[in-house]
Amino acid sequence: MQGEIKYGDFAHFFVSPNECKKTEMKHQIPARAGKAHRLAKGQSVKVINTHGNQVVDFWAFNANDFREYMGMEHCRAFWSRLFPVAGDKMITNHRRPILTLTEDNSPGRHDTLIAPCDNERYGLLGCTHYHDNCRDNMHAGLAALGITIPYTPDSLNLFMNIPWRQDGALEWGNCLCKPGDSVTFRAEMDCIVVFSACPQDMLPINNGITTEAHYEVMG
Repeated sequence: MQGEIKYGDFAHFFVSPNECKKTEMKHQIPARAGKAHRLAKGQSVKVINTHGNQVVDFWAFNANDFREYMGMEHCRAFWSRLFPVAGDKMITNHRRPILTLTEDNSPGRHDTLIAPCDNERYGLLGCTHYHDNCRDNMHAGLAALGITIPYTPDSLNLFMNIPWRQDGALEWGNCLCKPGDSVTFRAEMDCIVVFSACPQDMLPINNGITTEAHYEVMG
């Protein structure tokens, strides 16, 4: 796809299922960085916690209208839960399924409450210089496909352990995964999925280290 696609210029972006059709292609999500990938309806993507410590922020957009995206508040209302389990559909801001979580080979701790980290967040935590962050990683991943959008939806924070208490308090827990734990999603429409290997190294969510993760596209 040549050139940059601006918000609202959706007519110039279309990827046929045949163009997307791949089988078991494995890709790296570099440590502290982002990647984006086109999926055709019916394809699946497996997100792999390669080293067992890495949170992966995850987004999905309608490939033909980027104004439609996976919405965490819409998902929670649809599930009537704070986190997804195998069989759950991921719901867009237009109340339509965009992905289905078909397998969860992890402890099942995934967060839908915490916004993707940004440079300002690290400033509030005491960082005095630019810090890699999931917001910028998402936009960089999309930019590599020639896509720009003027907003950052909330992410589904895969493998992120945020315990909550009856009084409403939240905690920043260590990742509970072991190396190779994974989740698999099936695309319910042609979509763009985006991943960020979260660079958070000032809180314990990545067990104190940030590493690469991987994903595989199937179908």
